[in-house]
Amino acid sequence: MHFTAQGDTGVGSGARKVLDVIAQIKPQLNLGLGDYTYKAGIEQQFCDLVADKLGAGFPYEVVTGNHESDGHEGDIANIVKCLPNRLPGLQGEYGTQWYVDVPEQDPVVRIVMVSPGIDFRGGNPLDYSRGSERWRWTAEALDGAKSRNIPWTVVGMHAPCFSLGNYGCQPGEEFTNMLIEKKVDLVLTGHDHVYQRTHQLGLSGDCPALVPASFSTQCLADTDDTMVQGAGTVFVGVGIGGVGHYNVHDDDPEVGYFASWSGKNRNATLGTLDVRAGRDSLTARLVPAEGYSHTDAFEIRRK
Repeated sequence: MHFTAQGDTGVGSGARKVLDVIAQIKPQLNLGLGDYTYKAGIEQQFCDLVADKLGAGFPYEVVTGNHESDGHEGDIANIVKCLPNRLPGLQGEYGTQWYVDVPEQDPVVRIVMVSPGIDFRGGNPLDYSRGSERWRWTAEALDGAKSRNIPWTVVGMHAPCFSLGNYGCQPGEEFTNMLIEKKVDLVLTGHDHVYQRTHQLGLSGDCPALVPASFSTQCLADTDDTMVQGAGTVFVGVGIGGVGHYNVHDDDPEVGYFASWSGKNRNATLGTLDVRAGRDSLTARLVPAEGYSHTDAFEIRRK
């Protein structure tokens, strides 16, 4: 299974460069991690740009970002209409909270896309608190992948918890720790306009929970670029889909959790994460757009 993922795209020259990279990579599908137009009323323009670069029927699968969730700079309902789901077997509410197994027959990955920490119309966030309906839905989607013996689980959402950029833990500490507890292999986010990839982070008796805005070496499950499945979770922020960059903060207390980062003040890069999942390993690499140079790569191997 081969897919790409990035968020925070826009409709400018940067977006066109990133879409060109995706076209060159030729993935089977792309995960849009939110924030597509940055302006109301031009959703069709964005969809036309995607279709022009990747093909009219290409599976550009979306989850909402904060700019289109409440309609003030776009509307996720309009994005969903012009970039509809093209993957068979999808469960849930496409654009907001959904999962799908790919390929449909004998799947190797379950992709779960959710929207914690995002305000919808009226300034109301969806409830992903412990024990809520959306918490249970997410947990059951992850457990279902394990019960079906699907090799890999990947979660995508717009806002990160751990970040060297501008934002705090918008999805919530408990929800984020639940993903680690469920042994999600890879969590993909946007929102912060930087690239940032953690080491493999895991829970144990010495690390009962990860606490945002702090650091504990006991929560580092593996710190090289070749990891073993089941020890923890890798978080990758790919908010570099085309719009401007934010600074990364090397003095952030969470910096010890990160293996690779770039931002406005550190080798700024636009591009996409390129992910390939097989029966025995999941590999990912950052592919920069034309004119940029920061790269990163890692692998998770099954036991």
